[in-house]
Amino acid sequence: MTLRGEGLDKKDFFGKSDPFLVFYKANEDGLYTITYKTEFIKNTLSPKWRPFTVPVRTLCNGDLDRSIKVECYDWNSNGSHEIIGSFLTNLRELSQRGCSFELINEQRKLKKGKKYKNSGTIFLDDYKSVPVYSFIDYITGGCQLHATMAVDFTASNGNPMDPKSLHFNNPSYPNQYETAIRSVGEIIQDYDSDKLFPALGFGARLPPDGRVSHEFFLNGHTDNPYCEGVEGILSAYKHSLNTVQLYGPTNFAPIINHVARFAMERRGGTDYFILLIITDGIITDMPQTKAAIVNAARLPMSIIIIGVGNADFADMDILDGDDVRVSHNGVEAERDIVQFVPFLEFTAKRPGDTLISTQARLAKEVLAEIPEQFTSYMKARGIKPRPPLERGSSLASGVGLPS
Repeated sequence: MTLRGEGLDKKDFFGKSDPFLVFYKANEDGLYTITYKTEFIKNTLSPKWRPFTVPVRTLCNGDLDRSIKVECYDWNSNGSHEIIGSFLTNLRELSQRGCSFELINEQRKLKKGKKYKNSGTIFLDDYKSVPVYSFIDYITGGCQLHATMAVDFTASNGNPMDPKSLHFNNPSYPNQYETAIRSVGEIIQDYDSDKLFPALGFGARLPPDGRVSHEFFLNGHTDNPYCEGVEGILSAYKHSLNTVQLYGPTNFAPIINHVARFAMERRGGTDYFILLIITDGIITDMPQTKAAIVNAARLPMSIIIIGVGNADFADMDILDGDDVRVSHNGVEAERDIVQFVPFLEFTAKRPGDTLISTQARLAKEVLAEIPEQFTSYMKARGIKPRPPLERGSSLASGVGLPS
């Protein structure tokens, strides 16, 4: 579906408006539930939004005549978005190409009376109904997921001998990195049948010559990054913590490019790569990281950043790209492939929380965007799922990441 607007109301004092659309479906009780939100377009009264796809079951439960409400808002950075206007339609009407809808703002209409005409017009420039395949369709068809874990070994985490350090080397109690590795690893390993994970570190000085590395194998091997299950990753982490020197700078780009090299070789729809970065968030190569993300967005790859500690994670929110898509030198990322999860939000207990409920909330947040990111890659390249495998699924690291 491709939509544009004309003649929208001006809402910004020093500019025009930053419009975006929100779609809602009618429930059986007469209330509406949000189903989709477009990106906002800066400083225009004649926006043209990117083409988008919404599953019919999401938009209207498959009912062509079910009411769909569309609201147009002026985006504000503080979250207090202002309504421009709204209209009602249904999928049967939307399927008629070339239709248009007047935006009505009830408050302005009431205030201006007969002088009020509308608050702009929304035009449907293109509409197509096409099969939409799910994440599960591809997985049952044999697509393999490959998860790689990367751990931040930079000095901004604090001296491992200091109890305040995020890497505090305490033999009797896990530090924040160990807790995050176990919690996130136990979620991800359910998606991997052989439980073998490449585990890398970055930002440390390595023995014996003290060279700084931004992509070393946690287990100390030079040609085999694989660790067996979560316990293997934790054992490799402890090995590195006791042998390397925390240093810096905190560069994400090398580790992203490391995984991207292998994703580049397997773009045909049989493999998808997930990079988990556990970090304190004090990044020092923001431009290079943005460039790496823009490049990786063209590949079968997603990035999950787990923020430990209580630092300012503003840069991580920028990389997440939910509000403003990551770009570099004027080139915007083809897809949103980054999900940022502040780990402390899932270690601070809420009233009534249990270990199981906390883990469930963390799992939901960590995996929230993977299915959509995965299917957006496949769809953009016209890759259809293969027929389901006869013997189980292939949620495996399989060929994984060679050294």
